[in-house]
Amino acid sequence: MSAPIRFSNPPTMSKPRNYSQVVEMTAPGRTIWIAGQLALDRTGNLVGARNFPAQATQVFENIKQALVAVNADFSHVVKLNNYLADVAHLPLLRDVRDKYLKADALPASTSVQVAAFARPDALLEIEAVAVLPAS
Repeated sequence: MSAPIRFSNPPTMSKPRNYSQVVEMTAPGRTIWIAGQLALDRTGNLVGARNFPAQATQVFENIKQALVAVNADFSHVVKLNNYLADVAHLPLLRDVRDKYLKADALPASTSVQVAAFARPDALLEIEAVAVLPAS
């Protein structure tokens, strides 16, 4: 049973290719907030120094593991906040992200460029919010 979540792009707004303008939950459920994920492996080592696709893949794998821990998957993600060291990497982020998200249920998304991360060699950090049926 999945949460009653509706992904939409109102006809009065632009239709983005990589995210939904509006994500609506219409019934009670569980909301999961996933802390900003850097490209850290299980032992806390940074994966893919100076390699944006490698770091983005590790970040999405970390989010995937966080979702699995609460019996969820990417279909439950309703919001992504993407923080990039260089916004020029956005097309590379989209290439990796598309391997994890379903085209018919794209979460709302925000992407910004930031000055620095807690780990000096980090190139991105992503936060996620997921909604699941009440358990």
